[in-house]
Amino acid sequence: MPAPRKIALFGGTFDPVHLGHIHLATLAKDTLDLDEVRFLPCRISPHKTGRQPASGEDRCEMLRIATEDLSWAVVDDFELHQPGPSYSFETAEAMAERFPDARLFWIMGGDQWDSLLKWKHPERLARCVEFIVLARGETPQPREGYRLHVIRGDGHPASATKIRETVSKGETTHPWLHPKVAEWIREKKIYHP
Repeated sequence: MPAPRKIALFGGTFDPVHLGHIHLATLAKDTLDLDEVRFLPCRISPHKTGRQPASGEDRCEMLRIATEDLSWAVVDDFELHQPGPSYSFETAEAMAERFPDARLFWIMGGDQWDSLLKWKHPERLARCVEFIVLARGETPQPREGYRLHVIRGDGHPASATKIRETVSKGETTHPWLHPKVAEWIREKKIYHP
């Protein structure tokens, strides 16, 4: 019997997707020998309700451009078609139904792991996935009932907020953006004042 496919779910606003996101996904893929990483841009992040992100269509297109050379990367617009905020447990349960024979993982940073118990229904998320957590400093602590894989890497300095600020000031390139994504942002005038 073949081993189950290993699929990692990587949720986020991706506003815009930057090289830090790609770095983390690649690190997870290589460390755990994943078959696939599914990038899931959220419609509305429950953690970032203060500002309106670029349209879901634009964020998906930036993801497609940034991952076009990565055979293992899939851009999945599932959350963009759901009502209300995008809750991780709902996405994970839907993916468990969609891929019943796969082994599912959830990629996150150490800061998200630290705040996970404040998320909506983290126990339901934990029933569906194993957690891949990037450790930048202290090692994330295990929790009962939560399957944890710690990956170590040099934390990438990229910040979507700083990228948006730079672009809004008229810069046309940014070292944290895939060059083709930067070009697309420039052409579409995303984040421009």
